[in-house]
Amino acid sequence: MMSIMARRLLALTFALVFLAVGFTGCGKEDTSGKLVIGGTGPLTGEASTYGTSVKRGAQIAIDEINDAGGINGIKLEFIFEDDEADGTKAKTAFEKLMDNGMQIFMGTVTSGAGVALNEAIKNEGLLQVAPSASQIEAIENPNSFRICFNDVDQGKAMAEFIYQKLGYTKAAILYNQDDSYSSGLYDAFKKRWTELGGSISADTSFAKAATDFNAQLTKIAGSDAEFLFLPIYAEKAAQIIIAANEKNIKLPLLGCDGLDGILNYLTGNNVKLVEGLIYYTPFLASDPSEKVQSFVAKYKEKYNLEPDQFAADAYDAVYVIKAAIEKAGLTVEDTGLTAKELGNKLVPVMTQIEVDGLTGKMTFSASGEPTKSAKVAQIKDGKYVAKD
Repeated sequence: MMSIMARRLLALTFALVFLAVGFTGCGKEDTSGKLVIGGTGPLTGEASTYGTSVKRGAQIAIDEINDAGGINGIKLEFIFEDDEADGTKAKTAFEKLMDNGMQIFMGTVTSGAGVALNEAIKNEGLLQVAPSASQIEAIENPNSFRICFNDVDQGKAMAEFIYQKLGYTKAAILYNQDDSYSSGLYDAFKKRWTELGGSISADTSFAKAATDFNAQLTKIAGSDAEFLFLPIYAEKAAQIIIAANEKNIKLPLLGCDGLDGILNYLTGNNVKLVEGLIYYTPFLASDPSEKVQSFVAKYKEKYNLEPDQFAADAYDAVYVIKAAIEKAGLTVEDTGLTAKELGNKLVPVMTQIEVDGLTGKMTFSASGEPTKSAKVAQIKDGKYVAKD
């Protein structure tokens, strides 16, 4: 017969097995065989349209990859937290992502949030592929890369395009003095513009919370400027353009990638106010290529909207991560690695991959910058098209 001690041990064994099964059923989902990609961006607040676009574009890429069987059998899980484009809130969002098992970081959307997370990203050692944080300092760590063009390159490129291609020589500039994206573009544009021989007839700015632009627009209206350069995000630009029209300012409008999506903020006759607006971008939904039109169709079907550059940046960011996983030769057995362990495998191969994405065929330098071609877009008949 079984001894009392043996029976007790057997009973204890059954109890432990029962508890283990119970905790497995009630606890966190088993993520074996998956890699967790996390992102932060503004889902609420003034810049929410950009964070929403990034989240949606990334999800389409995640779904495509998983539906095709994953990457060497690895499935991807995507988690995203709202940071309201605020540095302090970005830190909280990042910590939450890490607590929820994030292994690769696809963020941030905005530059200020990216700069605020530099120390945390460096300490965690995970791979960062930022879709649209364009400030130079937003990817200062050796484990950080970005999909979009940086502010310096954009500002210089638009200065050269306006001076050399359009032939204007007198600029009016209105920028957001409290936003690192806007001030970065402003600094780069102004430096290159004056180097080329251009003059600035009206140089003015506004505070982040501003809703009244009368003083700035009065200065611009009284100048001899030939165009208005708006290195700002689309929502605020729409407000300024409406106000400029009320003061009978009819200058040609130019800007950078933050103006993508401006039609979403204009209705009725106000749509005509941006006819002819020109901006710098790596993506156009009107691109006839099969790849772009497939993405546009999926995005419209899922969200009933046309995708902007931010959605395309995020889509490409996921496929860049996929290419790095493939290049590093990761398998299902590697999904249990920590974020830092995965970073040690993925970061070194980033300079060895080439990805033919929605925003162009791209490679990456050791500094994290992409090498790819850009487009100059224009609004014609209420649509975004390539500038002739």
